[in-house]
Amino acid sequence: MKILALDSSGLVASVAVLEDENCIAEYTINYKKTHSQTLLPMLDEVSKMVDLDLNSIDAIAVAAGPGSFTGLRIGSATAKGLGQALNKPLIGIPTVDGLAYNLYGTDKVVCPLMDARRNQTYTGLYEFVRKENKYELRVIAAQCAVALEEIIDKINELGREVIFLGDGVPVFKAQLEEKVTVPFSFAPASCNRQRAAALGALALTYAEEGKMEAAASHMPDYLRLSQAERERNEELERGTHN
Repeated sequence: MKILALDSSGLVASVAVLEDENCIAEYTINYKKTHSQTLLPMLDEVSKMVDLDLNSIDAIAVAAGPGSFTGLRIGSATAKGLGQALNKPLIGIPTVDGLAYNLYGTDKVVCPLMDARRNQTYTGLYEFVRKENKYELRVIAAQCAVALEEIIDKINELGREVIFLGDGVPVFKAQLEEKVTVPFSFAPASCNRQRAAALGALALTYAEEGKMEAAASHMPDYLRLSQAERERNEELERGTHN
């Protein structure tokens, strides 16, 4: 099965092409450009480099949220547009699950942390469980938007060693080092941010389970209201008390 994977949910933009057990190409950028400037040119470059006929892909995997509102909209619109034009199904992967899959096979608890602003994080807790000759990603705590203290409490209650990764690590590092009571470490630069190859690898398991959707019906999962919506609600609430 051949999958095109797209991830623009965070600071990183990433495109990959996977076929069965092979990652044919991956293009990942973590730089100061908007994903609207990078994602389609990256896809075009990857297609040229590996002589990819987009009609040959079987499905399009996309980071389905949570994450940056703008980034998710760009990724979703790109995946939906391609899916509808090519008549291919989409595989929406929960962003935090896809990030956790970077650490495939570890025996530690995996805790992705994305900076959600206002001292909140998009996070979850995961482990890999061996099934026959491969590992399956098991969700201990499903992805959520919470205060950092809440996920730290859950980690300390588990009492198991944990690996942190994600763009929230540098933001929350001092608090983690102060408040986490179990052994912990931080993933290295090679696997501590979103990667379309990891997203695509997880999407292959989704495809085996039939977890696909029509491109037209795909909607990103923001998990919480946008900043503009929150500010509007706050203004309305203040207005009712005046």
